Amino acid sequence: MEISIKRDDLVRGLHLVQGVVERRSTLPILANVLIEPAEGGLAFTATDTEVGLRALVPGQVVKKGAMTLNARKLYEIARESAAEEVTIRSTAPGWAEVLGGARYRVVSLDPKDFPAVPLGAEDGAGAAVRIAAGTLREMIDKTLFAVSSDETRYNLSGVFMESAPNDVLRMVATDGHRLALIERSLAEARLAAGVIVPRKGLGEVRKLLDDAEDAELRLVVREKNVRVLAQAVSLFMRLVEGEFPDYRQVIPTAPRVTARVNRDDLLAALRRTSLLASERSHGVRLHFERGRLEVSASNPEQGEASEEIEISYAGEPISIGFNARYLMEVLLAHAAGDVIEIGLTDEVGPGVIRGSQDPEYTYVVMPMRL
Repeated sequence: MEISIKRDDLVRGLHLVQGVVERRSTLPILANVLIEPAEGGLAFTATDTEVGLRALVPGQVVKKGAMTLNARKLYEIARESAAEEVTIRSTAPGWAEVLGGARYRVVSLDPKDFPAVPLGAEDGAGAAVRIAAGTLREMIDKTLFAVSSDETRYNLSGVFMESAPNDVLRMVATDGHRLALIERSLAEARLAAGVIVPRKGLGEVRKLLDDAEDAELRLVVREKNVRVLAQAVSLFMRLVEGEFPDYRQVIPTAPRVTARVNRDDLLAALRRTSLLASERSHGVRLHFERGRLEVSASNPEQGEASEEIEISYAGEPISIGFNARYLMEVLLAHAAGDVIEIGLTDEVGPGVIRGSQDPEYTYVVMPMRL
């Protein structure tokens, strides 16, 4: 095989597959990108068998065939190339040549050993959901950070996605300490059953959405996998097996007291006071009383910090401890200048956080003893 491709197109295509290639696998082929002809140019494919991605990029096929090269090394070569056009061609068996200013001779593994990646969208198979790229990006940004990183809690290692009545798509994530739930109205958002979409796959989808605000994506959900289909990129994800917990049970229905605070003021206070919070627990104490909130943290080894901010609150005084990181992450998911509503039941019950600009976004965080 021999191809000729503009350096910028090569860099862009290889950038898309970097997060998918498996660098520590016992199968060396999974560290490679498969390059083959496609309609209108070239297809770059990478997979770790759980997630797969195919990107279509412009390029000229000089001699037909297919090849696989180490994705990370080829990306580094392309970024450093001073040439506007790069030529890649197979030479002797197991070797390829890359010409782009400098000349490189690199190892090439047999493309026949590259695992098959089901990236098509067969008609009539699975439930299809059409969603704007900007909407999906927002839903991912407001849930993905709450996914569990505990490998032993496999059923919490992804975002739960389901359809709700009245054409609503719902995404939920939890790690057992906090829960993020967001809903968006979509035409014909109907899934036969909820599915758990893996964190790595959603992270790769998120990377594709930065420059696709107005584009429409198609999600094809099947029993064991989901495909995300865009104009020039197709992504495959194997669904997480297991049963997602009943998240409805942990969302308080009627908090006893409610405080309203400016998002920016609270975020800034948390950032400053948490500097002296315990490095292990990141605990901060919130003391609510009429018209004011005191945010404080203490660490026996380093000292203590406190800050007061104005709030709208008319209930009885109440003090409660939270993980500062859990609070800051959800505040970062809200727009600057938003008015945040914090609902509390007592000192040991979960807190409910919502923003005035997005009433369909709910965050529940468990307290901690300080």
